[in-house]
Amino acid sequence: MSRYCDNCGKANKACICHWIKPIATQTELWILQHPSEVKRAIGTARILSLSLPNSRLWVGEDFSHHEELNAALADSERDIYVVYPGERATALSDIVEHAQPSRKNVIILLDGTWKKAYKMWQLSTNLHQLPLVHLDNVETGNYRIRKSPKEQGVSTVEAGFLALSVLEPASLNLQPLLDAFENMINFQIQQMPPGVFDKNYKG
Repeated sequence: MSRYCDNCGKANKACICHWIKPIATQTELWILQHPSEVKRAIGTARILSLSLPNSRLWVGEDFSHHEELNAALADSERDIYVVYPGERATALSDIVEHAQPSRKNVIILLDGTWKKAYKMWQLSTNLHQLPLVHLDNVETGNYRIRKSPKEQGVSTVEAGFLALSVLEPASLNLQPLLDAFENMINFQIQQMPPGVFDKNYKG
């Protein structure tokens, strides 16, 4: 018997499937996941891919010659944006002002540490032609269990939530994404020896 859930890929005792609620969105989320994130107990990309039928998740480091991704990028009916804090990145909220209702919006998220995401971006030259956006509705992430070198660093699921909050109608309930995230983090904290979380992650 496998120690890992066939659906979410996490260890059976840490399975997140019972916290997942499907959410129908118009916006497509494409998640490019670094291989080092696949088996991480605290990885959040699977919350998005399981919750959002209108999402895709691909694993790799250099996506330049990824056939499925390149085929999707070639679809002229989509407006595709990469969430990445480059010099030419514009605020995601600006996209809404110029969006065409007849076209499909796609958001690409790079799932990895800042260092790994940077390497993915550098290697994946097929992404360099796409417009970059930054999340201008970020306050402070709640990724308490994993340190970020940036004060406003957020997890992949939080980035997806924030992006969809801007692009989707206000009537769409995205809260289940954050609920699943919070439940996963709380479970992982409960598995830590007493005092470990307070010492290494708080403050």
